[in-house]
Order: sequence, then C-alpha cells, then structure tokens
Amino acid sequence: MKRLWLLFSQTVTVLVAAYFVVATLQPGWLGKGNARSGAGISLLEAPATPAAQPVAGSFSAAARKAAPAVVSINTSKAVRHPRSNDPWFQFFFGDQGTQAQAGLGSGVIISPDGYILTNNHVVEGADEIEVTLTDRRRARAKVIGTDPDTDLAILRIELDKLPVIVLGNSDALAVGDQVLAIGNPFGVGQTVTSGIVSALGRTQLGINTFENFIQTDAAINPGNSGGALVDINGNLMGINTAIYSRSGGSMGIGFAIPVSTARMVLDGIVKNGEVTRGWIGVEPNELSPELAETFGVKATEGVIITGVLQDGPAAQGGMRPGDVIVRVGGKQVDNVSELLAAVAALKPGEPSPFVVQRRDKLVELSISPGVRPRPQRNVRR
Repeated sequence: MKRLWLLFSQTVTVLVAAYFVVATLQPGWLGKGNARSGAGISLLEAPATPAAQPVAGSFSAAARKAAPAVVSINTSKAVRHPRSNDPWFQFFFGDQGTQAQAGLGSGVIISPDGYILTNNHVVEGADEIEVTLTDRRRARAKVIGTDPDTDLAILRIELDKLPVIVLGNSDALAVGDQVLAIGNPFGVGQTVTSGIVSALGRTQLGINTFENFIQTDAAINPGNSGGALVDINGNLMGINTAIYSRSGGSMGIGFAIPVSTARMVLDGIVKNGEVTRGWIGVEPNELSPELAETFGVKATEGVIITGVLQDGPAAQGGMRPGDVIVRVGGKQVDNVSELLAAVAALKPGEPSPFVVQRRDKLVELSISPGVRPRPQRNVRR
C-alpha cells in the first residue's frame, strides 16, 4: 500500500510539472490559441479578420478608392518688403531683396491626361507650383486657367499612370448623407476625416461671387483647400474650399464647391480658355418692405432692381429701376444669389425671357445677355 501511494504521488507531481512547463512555453498545445504570454502576462487576442472583409461601418473602401487621386500642392512666390523702395528704409535696413513665400493646399486628379482641380486661392500669384502624389512622385504643374468667381483653378501635370477620381452627382446629395474630406491639413500628410452633409445650397457667405456650397461637419483645416469631398462610394462630390472658424482650425462647419459647378468651370476653361457667363447690367437688391414702398411696387417675392446700366443688355430689353425680377428663363428667383446664378447660366447673345413685376402688373421682357466682365482681382474674405 505504501509503495502504491508513493508511485501515485510521484506520477501526479510529474504530470503537474509537465502541465506548467507546457502552459508556459506552448500554451497553444492546451487549446489556448487566443491567449499569448508576454513577460509572464496572459493576453487575450481577437480572432484574425480576413483582409478582404472590411469592418462593419468602415469607410476604408471609399478612402482607398479616392485617396490616390488627391494630391498635395506646394506653391512659392517671390515677395518684396512693402517698404523696400523707401530710401529711408534702405538707409537703415539695406536692400532686403526678395523672399520666397510658401503656400500649401490640395488638389484632385480628374483626368488621365493630368488635369487637376483645386482652389484659385491655393495657386493665385504663385511663381512655382509643385504637385506631390500619394506614391511620392513629384511634378511641376502648369496653370491651365482660373475662375476667381467660383474660386476654382485647373492645373495640369505631365506624368503617366495617374490615379483618377470618379466624379459623382452632387445634385443627388441630401442633408444627412455621410461624406469624407481628403486633403493635406497643416502639411502633416494626407488625412481622411468623416462627417455628414450639414446643409446644401449655402449662399451669401461673402466667399465667392457665385456661391452654392455644400456644408459639412467633416473636419476641414488649412491645407485641405482644393481637396476632395467624397461620398461613401469614393465618388467626388465637391472641392473643399473654406471653413467657418474663430480659431483658425476646424469647428465643424466646412464648405465645398459642388462637383456640378466644378465640371462647368472645367469644361469652359479646357474648351474655351475661360468661363463665359451671362450678364445683363443691373444693380440687384434683396426685396424689402422699405424698397418696395420706395419704388411703389406691390411684390412680395423676387429681386428688386435699384439700378440699370445705361445701354446695357437689361436697359435695351426694357428693364427699369424698381422692377422686381420674379423668373429668369422659366426659373423662379427669390434672392440676389439665385438671380446671379440664373443670369450667369444664360448663353450670351441669345434672347431669354425675364418675368418682372412692375408696380402691380407682371411684365415679360426678352433680354439678350452680354458676357460677364472678368473681375479686376479676387478678394478673399
């Protein structure tokens, strides 16, 4: 009996020792594949997920599709001190010469031929423009054309095998749709942020002459200008342009130019070298009870005309100060921004119907718009 007990105790001791050795050195032999010992600590690991299966709710597929076509834009221009020509300044400080001023922004490759969409304020006044792709290739860019009225510019680079973004339908966007903003904020490198469409058709912001912004809460910061706003399928919905901020950083209110506007600008610049817009030569104002009473008009909607350029297209078509424009080419206009956009869309030289309210009567006029004069300079506010 004593021998049996001794044999039993020795066997148990050997088995327990073997168990601890295996548990320490090869825990997988004991069926503990999801645990790993590190420095004597047992760790739990999630089961591996196949690379082809994205995590639920992830935007990685959209980012992978769109990000390669979003580029970083670096600009430089030579600037002189504003008092460099002052003799007294030169006497005390000497000739300061010129200094290089650098700028940073983003752009979107929209064609295998090397055409890039970006903001006009990103490249305005630049002496040199360098584009950097996500694969680290670099190229000097040439400005094909700019449109300060919408703050858009078209660049072109000479490289082969370029990634190209897919243009989406920005007119189909709805408030609440999820979107991604892709760009190079603060020069830290390409960054993707997500949010929703907060509002559509934002106007009267004082940013551009023609405004029809997509508003989003996706983080947009300095350096994102000219980058892409894409939907969850990775299709281009807009060009990120501006933010509302008191600190200089993102506060959840960013604005993008719809791709429908960008496409119109692109077609005009590539085909004709510039964007041609209609112009009728009037001074429009928002309709208010005070202006309505001043001009003796009984309209409650539309845009009131307080001035008409002598011998301009509107004057030749019979428009007078005090007329309230209600419709342009069959499209109703309710504010100055809508009137500017409606007139700009008209083809110069072709008569278009204008419905105006003159005192208490509706009058239809036929006006042949001229070509909108180009702005003297672009002012960013």
